[in-house]
Amino acid sequence: MKIAIVGTGYVGLVTGTCFAEIGVDVTCVDVDKQKIENLNRGIIPIYEPGLEELVIRNAKSGRLSFTTSLESCLDDVEVVFSAVGTPPDEDGNADLKYVLQVAKTIGEHMNNYVLVVTKSTVPVGTARKVRETIQAELDKRGLDIEFDVASNPEFLKEGNAVDDFMSPDRVVVGVESERAKKVMTRLYKPFLINNFRVMFMDIPSAEMTKYAANSMLATRISFMNDIANLCELVGADVNMVRAGIGSDTRIGRKFLYPGCGYGGSCFPKDVKALIRTAEQNGYTMCVLNAVEEVNERQKGVLFEKLHRLFDGDLKDKTIALWGLSFKPGTDDMREATSLVMIEKLQAAGCNVRVYDPVAMDECRRRIGDTVYYATDMYDALVDADAMILVTEWKEFRLPSWSVIRKTMKQHYIIDGRNIYDADELKEAGFHYTCIGKR
Repeated sequence: MKIAIVGTGYVGLVTGTCFAEIGVDVTCVDVDKQKIENLNRGIIPIYEPGLEELVIRNAKSGRLSFTTSLESCLDDVEVVFSAVGTPPDEDGNADLKYVLQVAKTIGEHMNNYVLVVTKSTVPVGTARKVRETIQAELDKRGLDIEFDVASNPEFLKEGNAVDDFMSPDRVVVGVESERAKKVMTRLYKPFLINNFRVMFMDIPSAEMTKYAANSMLATRISFMNDIANLCELVGADVNMVRAGIGSDTRIGRKFLYPGCGYGGSCFPKDVKALIRTAEQNGYTMCVLNAVEEVNERQKGVLFEKLHRLFDGDLKDKTIALWGLSFKPGTDDMREATSLVMIEKLQAAGCNVRVYDPVAMDECRRRIGDTVYYATDMYDALVDADAMILVTEWKEFRLPSWSVIRKTMKQHYIIDGRNIYDADELKEAGFHYTCIGKR
């Protein structure tokens, strides 16, 4: 089976590589010539555990190839996945210009049946626009060629994307014809031989499912952050509250961890897009508006704690940040809390020292050399007045507190992910502050 994946970003590259791994002949397409040249040399544009090895192996086997020309491979493929970016515009709507450009190119050059599958996260109604765009181009050419459209939203977790794709808990597919259903069944069967967990539904429902899923997870995070902030005020311990409510099987334990706000490429963008979709249809998403408001406020909570510790006098203080990416296992800093923290610290006159296992280059690309980039986690703490844990990388979990105490000037620790033991740090001579506990 031969397919094309348009877009070699996070979703497209993982999708194409994993399909190649189970024997599909995959051509990945991207308009970025430099990116394609790098991929042909085995240089991948993102950090994702396990991905580089798979890309190199499948490229060598000939099952995975890269090109800048969709039209050059269109006659040979049965399925085209559209995995291009859908960045939010100024109003928070998903920008569909790249999605529709892919559809236009397909309509301009297709000569045989093709199933066009939207993999990008797109608003309800996008598949209809894709169909209309392709059909308009066929009409211009005076051709009557059969084609199908489908929706196959991704549910990949950054840092665990390869495993998520190879062993999915479910695959959601929206189709409008039996032929499209059979093609998608054949494509996903190798992943799910013993337990076929493909959920077929109509296309609008598939498009809505992705937004609803991410918005629900974002809601749980913001809810727990709201509860954590109240716990601090009333003297409760959010960790105990979380354990208490998480034991209820109707609620469960996942995504009940308080912290310093969610970020990344999905939750912020998808919550905004769903809110805008509702507005365009005359409806107000009251819960999601609150989710977004809580999250934006939460990104400033760690700075507020630091501000109180020093009675508002932060000028010339040296502050160390552990973690820059929005979550462990990725170098993605889109909507990251660390960026908010750095901006606030610099505005307050602080000297900022940062360390992250993989996101240092991405941070430098975004903000330049406006902070000190440490060589390791301990270098970040040299003469620091306070350390703020922003991202809970595994290597930060069990540091040498005796070394840290000797390295820092003052001994304030602000734990933005609640991974440390308060009693242990108190015994080690630190002033410890976390989320949701007075």
